[in-house]
Amino acid sequence: MTAANTLDELQSRINEKTAQVGVVGLGYVGLPLALAFARNGFRTTGFDIDTAKVEKLGRGETYIGHIPDSVIAHQVKKGLLAATADYARLREMDGIVICVPTPLNEHRDPDLSYIRSTAEAIGARLRPGQLIVLESTTYPGTTDEAVLPILEKAGLRCLPSPYATDGSTVTPSEAAGGDFFLAFSPEREDPGNKQFQTHQIPKVIGGVNGASAVAARALYSHVFERTVLVSSARAAEMTKLLENIYRCVNIALVNELKLLCLRMGIDIWEVIKAAKTKPFGFTAFYPGPGLGGHCIPIDPFYLTWKAREYEFPTRFIELAGEINSAMPEHVVTSLADVLNRRKQCLQEARILVLGVAYKKDIDDLRESPSLRIMELLRLRGARVDYHDPYFPRLPKTRRHDLPLASVELSAEILSQFDAVVIATDHSTYDYAFIVRHARLVLDTRNATRQVIEFREKIVLC
Repeated sequence: MTAANTLDELQSRINEKTAQVGVVGLGYVGLPLALAFARNGFRTTGFDIDTAKVEKLGRGETYIGHIPDSVIAHQVKKGLLAATADYARLREMDGIVICVPTPLNEHRDPDLSYIRSTAEAIGARLRPGQLIVLESTTYPGTTDEAVLPILEKAGLRCLPSPYATDGSTVTPSEAAGGDFFLAFSPEREDPGNKQFQTHQIPKVIGGVNGASAVAARALYSHVFERTVLVSSARAAEMTKLLENIYRCVNIALVNELKLLCLRMGIDIWEVIKAAKTKPFGFTAFYPGPGLGGHCIPIDPFYLTWKAREYEFPTRFIELAGEINSAMPEHVVTSLADVLNRRKQCLQEARILVLGVAYKKDIDDLRESPSLRIMELLRLRGARVDYHDPYFPRLPKTRRHDLPLASVELSAEILSQFDAVVIATDHSTYDYAFIVRHARLVLDTRNATRQVIEFREKIVLC
């Protein structure tokens, strides 16, 4: 069978929805994507090494707060969604989407171990006609330089194309893409964002050749309202980094301006509110206690690492990283200063941190600045507790091990703490109640802006 026929056959299976889809990595990106494929009629199998997740999905249960049990149970009952830890079943899949973590190591260099181990698992079972798509955020060149060689170890080929792969037209030469198809399509999930569901976010796709771009577009077009093809996997990889670096740099800018405004006695929140009345040329970003989530604190450093290969300094990115990384220290220093003015010492002070999720109204604490703040407070001798409605207990993370349980948020308990630090502005918090009963409130999110009474207790940070 020729490569062109292989592409035609895969497209036919996709269009008839007889193609089986596998999603490797069932976290905040993989699970919503697997559900999206299942809802659109594809038999979808999720793969994960975490057997607890696999067992929960098998029972129709969720482990992500904003995804109800009923949504999962419905697709499981219909036979369109299943989960397994048996990677041998990858050979059964027609399309395989990789949604595994891409953390940084202790030197802030990219850790591709999850991508490589997944590619090796797929490569050991690779068969002709399969489509492999990497969604994990990474540096430009990962798909071509890291994933492709691993997949080709067994002898099958995905031939790189000298032609543009923007998908508008595919010549016979481009269609001869080899034995399997490989593309990159960046995830664009925003946990907790109710304005945009997975299928509503335009899907950027870049193939290693024209055939791969067409195959990936054929699959994703059944799930996403709009697909956007770019000329290469590298262009798609850079697109994701640009999106997150844009946010990182702008957040760093407003964090730096916050520090200046504090010294000048100006309310940065008032300034931002006034500036965003301009109907053009300004997008509002907001200061906070630091960056959290898997993307913005991590992804920019993937590009700075890759840029060293080209002897190109990425000064904006590195400066933004320095400013944002320093914000938890600023919060702790500000708290110590406020307590000193009250003739109290941070050492042995009882501090309550409100919110450990990296942003409001979600059950995700990856890279949360709250954890760093708590760690710094403990290092300076403070006695730290926390409250978060989404985390009854703090799980151990790659960088933090804080064996604490969420305390009750009652008037009596609030009054027992020397200070309350608002680190995550969950909508469920009654800020007027908190301010009324707390001795001191350090507000890093301007969450208390509507509180009228007891303003003397509030310090904006």
